[in-house]
Amino acid sequence: MAVPSTLTVLITGASSGIGEALARCCARDGHALVLAARSESKLEQLASGLRERHGVTVDVIRVDLEAIDGAQLLHREVSARGRSIDVLINNAGYGLFGEFSDLPLAGQLAMMQLNMASLVALSKLFLPDLMQRRGRLMNVASTAAFQPGPYMAVYYATKAFVLSFSEALAEELSDSGVSVTAFCPGPTASGFQDKAAMHDSALVKGRSLPSSDEIAERGWRALMRGQRVYIPGALNWLMAQSYRFTPRRVMTRVVKFISRPKTAS
Repeated sequence: MAVPSTLTVLITGASSGIGEALARCCARDGHALVLAARSESKLEQLASGLRERHGVTVDVIRVDLEAIDGAQLLHREVSARGRSIDVLINNAGYGLFGEFSDLPLAGQLAMMQLNMASLVALSKLFLPDLMQRRGRLMNVASTAAFQPGPYMAVYYATKAFVLSFSEALAEELSDSGVSVTAFCPGPTASGFQDKAAMHDSALVKGRSLPSSDEIAERGWRALMRGQRVYIPGALNWLMAQSYRFTPRRVMTRVVKFISRPKTAS
């Protein structure tokens, strides 16, 4: 699929981490941006730098996508500003680390609203734009999408939903000119670990993780290729495929072991 010289790209969760890095990829390639997140000050700082360095148009919209009406408010504001979206990147999301019985219900439900419900709502609301403009949609899932995840049970389940939804939608839209990419990065050096309070997890503690910039660059290229599912990194790919030949109960035990709280020796 040929890529127009200038696109208008909407990125949610753009104030930090992979979302911020994706914004830099877009601006570097000369595309206009609509950046959405809860932290308006961070967005404005990012937008100012991108305008100055790359000369691109950048709109900033403060929105809380954990709110039930957050997606509708964002769509309404984008429309009010006269922006037609060529590329939608549903990046906003977070995880919570700990045993399900110990984590507050309110936080789990808010996470489900952001990771799943708002993602679906935005995909639906902006789909007419994407179909008219033969655009692109990227939903940021995770390698967590491929197996159950003890200590992050709800988060893993939300990402499994994102992957399944994205693959199904990609097939439905296969003749429409719209590409759908499920982007499935593994653990990344970003603000995710702070939000999830998982610095003591064996999954990340003491590990050298790839940077948000490195992962975002790979994801951006996969999106531009129209790749349906993209897992950056050979080891991540192998781990994601291992569920195909590993009994599910065994896989769940393995994930529990590698994700366990890791106390100092």
